[in-house]
Amino acid sequence: MFDGVINIYKEKGFTSFDVVAKLRGILKQKKIGHTGTLDPDAEGVLVVCLGKATKLCDILTDKNKCYKATFRLGVTTDTEDSSGTVQSTCEVNVTEDEIRTAIRSFEGEYQQIPPMYSAIKVNGKKLYELARQGIEVERKPRPVIIHEIQICEIELPLVTIMVSCSKGTYIRSLCRDIGIKLGCGAVLEELLRTSVNAQETGFIFREADALRLSDVENLAQNKQLDAHIIPIDQLFPKLPHYRVTKKAHDRLMNGNLLKYADFVDVNSAVSDGDSCLVYDKDGVFRAIYCYQIKLQAWKADKMFL
Repeated sequence: MFDGVINIYKEKGFTSFDVVAKLRGILKQKKIGHTGTLDPDAEGVLVVCLGKATKLCDILTDKNKCYKATFRLGVTTDTEDSSGTVQSTCEVNVTEDEIRTAIRSFEGEYQQIPPMYSAIKVNGKKLYELARQGIEVERKPRPVIIHEIQICEIELPLVTIMVSCSKGTYIRSLCRDIGIKLGCGAVLEELLRTSVNAQETGFIFREADALRLSDVENLAQNKQLDAHIIPIDQLFPKLPHYRVTKKAHDRLMNGNLLKYADFVDVNSAVSDGDSCLVYDKDGVFRAIYCYQIKLQAWKADKMFL
């Protein structure tokens, strides 16, 4: 079984779940999960956790992302992208300067209303399930952060931008809101996720390094896939590495508290809440521990036995 994280290039037409299902068939293992869903019409970086690394899905989901998006002014649809049913059309009578000003006004934090066609749950039901029944419900605005927007091309009615944003941001809804601000509406035409920055780990997954499913299949058949799977501990380049003594080996394997004396060497000062990678007596990575000042000890956060 493979344990680690793999950077997949999700192609158009696949759901994120489709990618996981196909990988289960290719790799002959069930324990696979993805982080950060991409719409079927979108493409680009999809971070996939394999085996023991599925325990990291919650950490890797808390991230910033970068996208290249093209949207069309003068149109609105029920899905906020070009795959939906057209709700309105109008002439686009705005200047490039007005477009640039409107786009840049969204940099920083803003309150975004998520689209009806999304997996957000309201009263236990996913919004897209309600939308397919023709039911529209009120959605509360949620704070999102647009770190930066670069305007790549304006060729009316199409506009292409690069967006760096926080988790939870819907690029479809950003384009919708730009269209509203300009008074002509807008829908997303194309979306490419170019990178995922897993801030908590300090690791960045880039489009240039992503493998298509066909690549994964060929590499697996030739027994060369291991070189493309990122081991769990390599995802945390900023965390210190501590190895336990022979005497503390069993305590580590049982997920017990660990004291200073249980490590071969602690090379730096430790503060409350600091995390570290813990290796067994033989130098095999086993866990992520977090220092608790009240306990004067490290407590297991995630075990990878």
